[in-house]
Amino acid sequence: MKVLMFGWEYPPHVYGGLATANFGISEGLHAQGDIETILCLPKPWGDEDRTYARIVPMNCVPIAYRDVDYDYVNGRVGNLMDPNEYYRYRDHIYSDFNYMHVNDLGCMEFAGGYPGNLHEEINNYSIIAGVVARAEEFDIIHAHDWLTYPAGIHAKQVSGKPLCIHVHATDYDRSRGKVNPTVYSIEKDGMDNADCIMCVSNLTRNTVIHQYHQDPRKVFTVHNAVYPLSEENEAIPRSDNADKEKIVTFLGRITMQKGPEYFVEAANMVLHRTRNIRFVMAGSGDMMEQMIYLAAERGIADRFHFPGFMRGKQVYECLKASDVYVMPSVSEPFGISPLEAMQCGTPTIISKQSGCAEILTNCIKVDYWDIHALADAIYSICHNNSLFTYLQEEGRKEVAEITWDKVGAWIRELYRRTLNWN
Repeated sequence: MKVLMFGWEYPPHVYGGLATANFGISEGLHAQGDIETILCLPKPWGDEDRTYARIVPMNCVPIAYRDVDYDYVNGRVGNLMDPNEYYRYRDHIYSDFNYMHVNDLGCMEFAGGYPGNLHEEINNYSIIAGVVARAEEFDIIHAHDWLTYPAGIHAKQVSGKPLCIHVHATDYDRSRGKVNPTVYSIEKDGMDNADCIMCVSNLTRNTVIHQYHQDPRKVFTVHNAVYPLSEENEAIPRSDNADKEKIVTFLGRITMQKGPEYFVEAANMVLHRTRNIRFVMAGSGDMMEQMIYLAAERGIADRFHFPGFMRGKQVYECLKASDVYVMPSVSEPFGISPLEAMQCGTPTIISKQSGCAEILTNCIKVDYWDIHALADAIYSICHNNSLFTYLQEEGRKEVAEITWDKVGAWIRELYRRTLNWN
């Protein structure tokens, strides 16, 4: 089975959970043994792991004809793809796009990540998808998140092949119901045109059915998983804070959806009971400055640290240095970070309003708004060694069973159902 997959980010260039999930799903599908994935990315850098998917750099796919020789093409894009692929795609240009802003190879450039002209890049990506869909042979289309839905729809229109979309989040979650009409429209269009909708949790599935008015019969839950720790990250020693100050960590985007203010308010309550704890809010976002001021207003700035955005090994060093990991999200479609924390042996507290709460048992769950319960949970883990050890050991065992291979097997089954191959 060949899958034409559209993604927006991929490790090691991680901007959020989407890259981690995309990589895990690619690995899980590869593990099935009979699935070949063609993964389209707007701007790969050449250092991506290509073990599990053939990566198509969309910024190297021409949409306007240019008569360029092999050596020149090789010099320009050889680190990203075989120059012969450039010519193969050039043979499938389907319209005159010379009016578009293209480079000397007839390709469109992408900024990478989430630039200010994101909607323009989403549209450009979908134009290129038309070339790729004409040039490749595949059985089914898989589009990750709203950024790639237009590309998935275009590929379906060109090929007549069924479209699966993967809902990693919705604007309804990101905005607490105050949706951006443009984003909502793109999301709904993707869902309306999809033959199969995969959602990362039952929470998200319910949102898709009720807020986007989708037929429940085509909407399925596909929970995320966690990738085993690399040898390098496994070797990072855990900090022993038994007789030292405890460290409680929030790690993620500092934005409304993630509930950072509840973390600060709970920290304030804990610090009225003990001063032997330091709180870390790692990440960046539109509420970071507000949280720094809030910590100062509460008189706990001397107990708070804001180290900024972390990536790669830094994340695992932070988690292994922590005694408690807290994810107080207001609305979290899934949330892979608690699984990573538990994997590192860090006792974890999550909000009941998160998708991962549906599959995790050996952690403490509280309502995001209940700062009293959150404060009690933080205090208890920091001061009860038996509770700390139980959550640490049982949490590790639990997440070891939550693998991408199992996710891949379920997605394969959904592909087969969508294709009527069963």
